[in-house]
Amino acid sequence: MNFSNVMFLGGGNWYDWVVFPLLIFLCRVCDVSLATLRSVLSSRGKKKIVPFIGFFEVLLWLVAVSQILRNLSNVPSYLAWASGYATGIYVGLWIEEKLAIGTQVIRIITPEDGQAMAEALRNEQYGVTILEGMGGRGPVQLLFTVVKRKEVAHVVEVVQRIHPGAFYSVEDCRTATHVRYSSGKRKRKLSLDLFKK
Repeated sequence: MNFSNVMFLGGGNWYDWVVFPLLIFLCRVCDVSLATLRSVLSSRGKKKIVPFIGFFEVLLWLVAVSQILRNLSNVPSYLAWASGYATGIYVGLWIEEKLAIGTQVIRIITPEDGQAMAEALRNEQYGVTILEGMGGRGPVQLLFTVVKRKEVAHVVEVVQRIHPGAFYSVEDCRTATHVRYSSGKRKRKLSLDLFKK
């Protein structure tokens, strides 16, 4: 494949300064986005889809680099290459964030009675484990729950509603057994509430 065979309007300068750099930019955005997505999914143990992403990633990279090597005198393509790389990283992370694949551990530390928070989370169908601990200012309670990434924001909302001063941290969880995810009842209820407003 040679980008010089692509039909375009205008003379050679239009192609050299606009069309060719734009094609290089788009190829780099796509292949780097796939590379970023592949790296993130690989770290999450998604073995089935990663090889397919890698195939298209390398294919696009080969197309882009072969065109650069055939047009070494085209300076704008160098800028397009670097810009596409930077943009591709951002786009890849944005896509991964929107997909919200995987599970995360939420650790909650509160000096107050954690039973109310635990009950609120359990009413939302989340599994919660409570431990007693000692903080710098006295006794605390530690609550642990494992949830889908898409539901982290809702859990944090519940935590802040029950105990606004509670400390919490969110961490990726590669694998987990016997995880009790929230059922669809809460999602349907939220949808109905939106229609009522």
